[in-house]
Amino acid sequence: MNHKIAPSVLAADFANIQRDVEMINNSEADWFHIDIMDGVFVPNISFGFPVMEAIKKHAKKPLDVHLMIVEPDRYISTFKKAGADVLTVHYEACDHLHRTIQAIKAEGMKAGVALNPHTPIHLLKDVIADLDLVCIMSVNPGFGGQSFIRNTFNKVQELKALIVESESNALIEIDGGVGTDNAKLLVECGADVLVAGSSVFKAENPSEAVAQLKRLETIVKSI
Repeated sequence: MNHKIAPSVLAADFANIQRDVEMINNSEADWFHIDIMDGVFVPNISFGFPVMEAIKKHAKKPLDVHLMIVEPDRYISTFKKAGADVLTVHYEACDHLHRTIQAIKAEGMKAGVALNPHTPIHLLKDVIADLDLVCIMSVNPGFGGQSFIRNTFNKVQELKALIVESESNALIEIDGGVGTDNAKLLVECGADVLVAGSSVFKAENPSEAVAQLKRLETIVKSI
């Protein structure tokens, strides 16, 4: 199974951000996952362009940027300049989703759309052929460390069926509560990219935690 691991920098130690960036560079991770929050679309604020540009300066792997912001169209070109390789917007934040997707592609980035837990898969039917990635939120967006929503497995299977039916090349990304207890089943259901925050950066050995997710080791946590 050739799935990707994208450690979420939101869970990193910001007092030692270069150290954690180097850890991702030297690990089996495939992408950096960068969450951008505006305090409006979600009830939290993360970092902005200066921090993202600083990460890009040291990152040796693609930046997978997840916008949890209102009016994302205003900043598409700026995120390209800041180093985004994949740019994902939320379905719920876009009034003209097709236009937004095309604007991302016009800047030379891969285009992704994220769905909140309550948003059904079928709403992507008319744009799925244009997408490079669909991010299924397996927690409510805004904060790290939340519990995984188990209905995500069903949504992954439904999305995989839509992708196959539409002959789309979109990758399926899962964001929220991903760890060694659910990674294997997510990939078996059709997931291509696993975003992991707390399960990597809160681990005793973050690099080994990435390796376990890459190997799909199922580790049952003791009660």
